[in-house]
Amino acid sequence: MSSSPESEAGDDGSSPWPFLAALAIIVVVLIVVGLLTLTGGDGRSDEQRVVRAAVAQNDALQREDYADYRGYSCAAMAGDEADVLARQRSSIKKQGARYVDDVTGVSIDGDLATATVTYHFEKIPDSKIEARVPFAREDGTWKVCSAGPG
Repeated sequence: MSSSPESEAGDDGSSPWPFLAALAIIVVVLIVVGLLTLTGGDGRSDEQRVVRAAVAQNDALQREDYADYRGYSCAAMAGDEADVLARQRSSIKKQGARYVDDVTGVSIDGDLATATVTYHFEKIPDSKIEARVPFAREDGTWKVCSAGPG
């Protein structure tokens, strides 16, 4: 049996280029994902991030999750855990849970913002409370700088 010169040399006819091209594409995708993660590229505008902070801070407070509450609150106003939770329990006892109905009129000036947040309480659902709430961007994240109505 005779063999061809290609098989004697070990050349099976395959090329590394498809593999290298696929590897290059994967590397590019990973770089893009990494950059988006580092720059907060979640597709949300600053206005949407302010709204999210208002809703998330209120939600954390209603769940009495101080760690989450603090994560959405300005460092200067986060307060002491025992005091924050005691005020929240007192408010729930008097008025029921507090809900965010709407966040409108977001105004951003650099790392500061304000928005009108509309709340209602469980025991008086038809009584809406509008509050002009300040926000600050700290460590690249929008934080609420008010405890809101209690």
